[in-house]
Amino acid sequence: MKLPTKRMSNIPFTGGIREILSKADKMEKEGKKIIHLEIGRPDFGSPEVAIQALIKSIKAGQMHYSDISGVEELRAAIADNIKRTIGIEVNPYNEIVVGVGAVEGLINSMISLLDVGDEIIFLTPCFPAYFDEAFLAGVIPVEVPLKFSDNYSLDINELKRKVTNKTKMILINSPNNPTGAILSREDLEKIAQIAIENDLFVVSDDAYSEFYFDQKWTSIATIPGMRERTIIVNTTSKAFSMTGWRVGYTIARPEITRYLCKTHQNMTTQPSTFAQYGAVAAYESGKSWTEMMVKEFKRRRDLVIRYLDQIHGIDYIKPEGAFYFFLCIDKLNMSSDEFCDYIIREAGVALVPGDAFKGEKGRHFVRLAYANSYENIEEGMKRIKKAIEKL
Repeated sequence: MKLPTKRMSNIPFTGGIREILSKADKMEKEGKKIIHLEIGRPDFGSPEVAIQALIKSIKAGQMHYSDISGVEELRAAIADNIKRTIGIEVNPYNEIVVGVGAVEGLINSMISLLDVGDEIIFLTPCFPAYFDEAFLAGVIPVEVPLKFSDNYSLDINELKRKVTNKTKMILINSPNNPTGAILSREDLEKIAQIAIENDLFVVSDDAYSEFYFDQKWTSIATIPGMRERTIIVNTTSKAFSMTGWRVGYTIARPEITRYLCKTHQNMTTQPSTFAQYGAVAAYESGKSWTEMMVKEFKRRRDLVIRYLDQIHGIDYIKPEGAFYFFLCIDKLNMSSDEFCDYIIREAGVALVPGDAFKGEKGRHFVRLAYANSYENIEEGMKRIKKAIEKL
């Protein structure tokens, strides 16, 4: 028996977020207090309206299979939310597939719409799972690095150079994990122009679409000519702090959705029916919960900035959304792995090496997630400042 297969051989099994978590857990078991600034998960609970709706659903016996595309009430609630937030009309009966979080929607899009050997373009740095999903789907990931020195704006010529006759899809994520950057409408229009000229699909990972602070977020699906070739992927995980509920969705034109639904049917069939009914309540009545989180994340972001401005050796770009900083540590003359190892051992603060997120070569970055309490973040920043001063 020969392992790994060609697809699996491209996927790293060490490094990144999980390795840091494992190291942090081990140190905590040894009695060391660790402040977690590595995990990209809202530290809030889920909306009470969603919890009560789930309980009510279970008591009502709604624990069997739902429609493959998702319960009708949830698809209707998602369509209403999209009209309210993005401004586009979505047919809940043939343009929405409810799946197991955003991750399923992303890999589902690759499996359903791309052939083995096709190329998919990622704007990097990006969520590391994109590369794993591409390899599992048998497609070839192609990087277009967005540069720190350019405030992560799009170099249209670089994107054009990376498009070949094998390119079939572009995946974008705005607000971005790990940079917190938001693609401007001008950048989205450039991507749209290339997608239309080359007949490409665009997958828009909108997991952080509710988390913007100073700059308005725009959906690429609203740009003329893009509605018919865009697959919107979103989830309840971030917007409602429902990470463990595993409810997400894709939105696309009916001729695309029929394929997404077939792959979804054979991949996961559906999320838990009662979790879907909880998500209905979140979309219908959970807006204030999201607004509360966004307000608090902005307060935390500004706290981190106050400390970063006092630390010599770290450069940053002010994040406009999500809940991450992608910190440049070039001036410290350490690799990302060395720096994160030093900070967790010296300061008891867990950060993620930036190499996991790909992107421009030859520079060193680390990701800091301010998805912890205000008090813990402040203590963490004090520790980081002290540790770096020792260097």
